Amino acid sequence: MSKKIYIAGIGPGSPEDITPAALKAIGESEVIVGYKYYFQFVAQNLRPEALCVDTGMKKEQDRAQMAIDYAMQGKTVCVISSGDAGIYGMAPLVCEMKQQMRADVEVEVLPGISAFQKAAALLGSPVGHDFCVISLSDLMTPWKVIEKRIWAAATADFVTAVYNPKSTGRYWQLHRLKEIFLKERKEDTPVGYVRQAGRPDQQITLTTLADFNPEDVDMFTIVLIGNSQSFCAGNMFITPRGYYGETKAKSQGKSYGMGQSIMIESFRTIKSELENPDIPLNRLWPLLHAIHTTADFDMEKHLWLDENATEVLYQKVTSGEIKTIVTDVTMVASGIRKGALERLGIEVVCYINDARVKAMAEEQNITRAQAGMRIAAEEYPNALYAFGNAPTALLELCDLMRKQKVMPAGVIGAPVGFVHVEESKHALKSFAGVPKIIIEGRKGGSNLAATLVNSVLTYGDAAQLEPGRDV
Repeated sequence: MSKKIYIAGIGPGSPEDITPAALKAIGESEVIVGYKYYFQFVAQNLRPEALCVDTGMKKEQDRAQMAIDYAMQGKTVCVISSGDAGIYGMAPLVCEMKQQMRADVEVEVLPGISAFQKAAALLGSPVGHDFCVISLSDLMTPWKVIEKRIWAAATADFVTAVYNPKSTGRYWQLHRLKEIFLKERKEDTPVGYVRQAGRPDQQITLTTLADFNPEDVDMFTIVLIGNSQSFCAGNMFITPRGYYGETKAKSQGKSYGMGQSIMIESFRTIKSELENPDIPLNRLWPLLHAIHTTADFDMEKHLWLDENATEVLYQKVTSGEIKTIVTDVTMVASGIRKGALERLGIEVVCYINDARVKAMAEEQNITRAQAGMRIAAEEYPNALYAFGNAPTALLELCDLMRKQKVMPAGVIGAPVGFVHVEESKHALKSFAGVPKIIIEGRKGGSNLAATLVNSVLTYGDAAQLEPGRDV
């Protein structure tokens, strides 16, 4: 006696999408059990003497029980399920019931092409990276649990396939899903949905998250929502396989190296985690650089700049007004991106190790950083000055500015420490005519000063949020 149950996924509806393994099982089976609507898709593959046992909607338990009963009688049974039998299909129920009944029958699950796979293929390649599948049916799962899973999918940046999006009595849940996703994804995130995938009355729609209308969807529809890397190219919905969005860059005629790709992804992550992401680009760009360099989101509180300082300094760079950057220490100079300096024709000067500085510091009993500012003021009075270490150097520059011995094109003020650090920054703020970017308080450092300079040099990439071309 056979005592065997096949559980076969018969695909989304098209005969071409039924696997050979499923067709073989159906042809071998003496009893076919399934929802009556599905028999039309396998009728030509049935044995002439096969017994077809069908039920209506919401009779899954009855179908599972009948399958086990027939198998216990020694029959070879095939339970058919649309799509993949293991995805919201009959496989879990039959396997669970077999276990509970301790039924002495063999069960073999045969995979099928799921509805979301078929829909994805029709849309292009929306599930090219990590994805999840969520059902909005709350018949057996409480809505609170479903909503928790929606939030998890949205925040984790999964491409998300939505099953059972809507029914006569379940009309608002998809609206809520859209509301949640809009809190975590951009409005232009691609959304594709396919009605009756693989069947004669198939309908394919491609839109954006903002324009997606849940009222256009019904129970026969699969919805696919892209992740932060997904994009549309013509009528194709694409989620790049590459983690850093290289496909998107190439589709726009751009080519990113690995270093720049990592930096782009990092900036997008930082922006998504800001307490206040809706800040002006003029402030956002240096802030993203500061957080990227330090992994310190407190930079949101500590970054201070004059109105439009980043843009004003960038205009001075591109117009040729700024030809030289003076730094207080060599570590700041080392962190300024060499590719950007070459591209813009700018030199970086640091006097800390200059023999004249050493002599002046000893003769006048001042720090080398102070002495360096005195020489720099004579040789480069209109340079962009950047401080990442020595508050004495910044105070010296402020004193020289007050005495009108120097008029910098701009100042990056990010010295770090505990003595005279905050005072140096307060002093710098008092010069209204000089564009300034400052890290307030005790925080700062050479790495911060350098990255703020880099934010100025690359401000032309800010609107596209594409940092790192000179990496």
